[in-house]
Amino acid sequence: MDQGWAEPTRDAGLKRLRAFVPQAGRAYAERRNYDLPGHENVSRLSPWLRHRLVTEEEVLGAVLAEHGRDAAGKFVDEVFWRSYFKGWLEMRPTVWGAYWGELVLAWDQVQSQSGLRERWEAACRGETGIDCADHWARELVETGYLHNHARMWFASIWIFTLRLPWALGADFFLRHLLDGDPASNTLSWRWVAGLQTPGKPYAATASNIARFTEGRFRPNGLVEEVRAVSGAPNPDPGPLPEGGRIDPGKRSVLLLHEDDLSPEWLFEAGLAPVATGVVDATGRMSILKASERVQAFKAGALADCVARHEERLGEVTDGLDNREAVMAWAEGHGAEQIVTSYPPVGPVQGLLRGAGGVPIVSPVRDWDARAWPHATKGFFKFRERIPDLLSASGF
Repeated sequence: MDQGWAEPTRDAGLKRLRAFVPQAGRAYAERRNYDLPGHENVSRLSPWLRHRLVTEEEVLGAVLAEHGRDAAGKFVDEVFWRSYFKGWLEMRPTVWGAYWGELVLAWDQVQSQSGLRERWEAACRGETGIDCADHWARELVETGYLHNHARMWFASIWIFTLRLPWALGADFFLRHLLDGDPASNTLSWRWVAGLQTPGKPYAATASNIARFTEGRFRPNGLVEEVRAVSGAPNPDPGPLPEGGRIDPGKRSVLLLHEDDLSPEWLFEAGLAPVATGVVDATGRMSILKASERVQAFKAGALADCVARHEERLGEVTDGLDNREAVMAWAEGHGAEQIVTSYPPVGPVQGLLRGAGGVPIVSPVRDWDARAWPHATKGFFKFRERIPDLLSASGF
């Protein structure tokens, strides 16, 4: 896959969507699990969906208009997995904090245990001697993308064959994936480890890898009898965020962030900002540093959003990378409220958390407000609600 395959613009995302729509029905259902060169059998829309340069409604609207619910069912499920993961984590934010606790502990161990450090470095560089894992590590670093099946296999090999802490693997992905999402990434790694579905880890097998790579890889030495990683039980779901409502009568500033770069709905709700700030949360993504490719994609996506809406934004200030800077900027513009699309659990939410200063009003999109309350249990229980959620969105 071309290293420049994902341009960080809405136009590029819409172009990718148009190219994929003809394949989104039965062809996708039959071939989606195969990890093949070029990845033409999957949508590769995730970088644009992750940042909402293109929204879930736009993607599903185009696909369902072409194929209908039955033929496009598998792809529809994949889009809703993202909403499910976000809703699950919103109701259990301590899981994100626990991941960071695991990550800090694992990083301390890397500093003090030479054997662990050598295995971790080899896995990140693609020098383990396991052909498929080494290929996927290099592909991730070079392109910012991995097929979903490869992500599962790689995570299983990382945890059970290479005996590396799962949190370091989740961090490796977040540092390099253009579509790296705190909820999807963290909970997927927990699922492979046997934490998300307690006691049920995922074992990567040589036969499965050979089948779904059409013989490109036939790895030897994989640990196929695996035991779940030990950890605390999943917390019970808590309340979902209210977010707040925009008061059009107050002097407002807009805060743009990487989690939602289609702010038209805020303007439709009455927002007329006197100025706009751009949040930079890349420094909070990893215990190390996000890759240059990831930093460039996020910066480009934010710049594209600003360019598309420049006439409505007022004076634009870039690089707000902590809450104090956000508050000083808002106060400098005499703001009575800071309006921003609700940032789900992750780096942006962490950056904005705190008391005092100009009130932050963060409305929740209707799509999220409808979907998240149903993420109380497993995905297959959530899946029962998909027909109603589609109908509520007009599909």
